[in-house]
Amino acid sequence: MPVNQLETNLEAITMTLAHLEKENCCNEELLEELRKERDRLLKELNIK
Repeated sequence: MPVNQLETNLEAITMTLAHLEKENCCNEELLEELRKERDRLLKELNIK
């Protein structure tokens, strides 16, 4: 997968997660899955 696609996905997940947290989303399972995917992308991009 090209780096640009990974960065695009990371940005989208981060923005979605921030929006859901701001809106006090009650679906903790969804939030946790988004956090895991964000962490995976950060690791793959060697950012974290």
